[in-house]
Amino acid sequence: MSVAVRVIPCLDVDAGRVVKGVNFQGLRDAGDPVELAARYGAEGADELTFLDVTASSGGRDTMIDVVRAAADQIFIPLTVGGGVRSVADVDQLLRAGADKCGVNTAAIARPELVDEIAHHFGNQVLVMSIDARRVTTDTPEGSARSGSGFEVTTHGGRRGTGIDAIAWIREVSDRGAGEILLNAMDADGTERGFDLELIEQARAATTVPLIASGGAGRPEHFAPAVHAGADAVLAASVFHFGTISVPEAKAAMAAEGIPVR
Repeated sequence: MSVAVRVIPCLDVDAGRVVKGVNFQGLRDAGDPVELAARYGAEGADELTFLDVTASSGGRDTMIDVVRAAADQIFIPLTVGGGVRSVADVDQLLRAGADKCGVNTAAIARPELVDEIAHHFGNQVLVMSIDARRVTTDTPEGSARSGSGFEVTTHGGRRGTGIDAIAWIREVSDRGAGEILLNAMDADGTERGFDLELIEQARAATTVPLIASGGAGRPEHFAPAVHAGADAVLAASVFHFGTISVPEAKAAMAAEGIPVR
């Protein structure tokens, strides 16, 4: 591997504040997004991701202000997702200072949206966010048809779609997604490590850059995700609350022979 692995802090933004919980439940305040963005930029983060967890029309106005203010403070790529439903939404976020836009639920409802965004702005702008969970024996019959053992979910992992996660990765890659942000919902916020099986299956399904998300708890958790196939690693609460710093994450990967910036 010659390309440096990226370390990406993720900021879940609700009404202008950063929040974090476990499996998107029990959210607690984690600070001001603009201040955190500036801190991560200074610490050596390679990129930042903002997720608008409000995603209403009123929340979108607040998020635009946050994106604009953060873009003035940082000099690294910024991805913004949450409630992106159209080419016009992407255009608005890019004009506010985002470098890339994350799409999730709207593409599940209308997969052609992936093609439209890629056509209008180029593949490099589109990050396909996928919240995947393991299929269990007590899932509905439609969900249980997930051949890979992983299902695409919506609403913070609470609602199954019956769509096989690995098949969906193949489809959105073919449609023009520039990156895949793969969040393991079973691991999200648990700090027990990334879901390596999910990453390995995703890597085998696409050549598109893969961002691993969900489960980071210690510096030594990052290298296995990269060895499983991730091109970038993303975390939230462990960075926000000081459990791990960006330099510590990079040092742990460098010690395993993984190139970092």
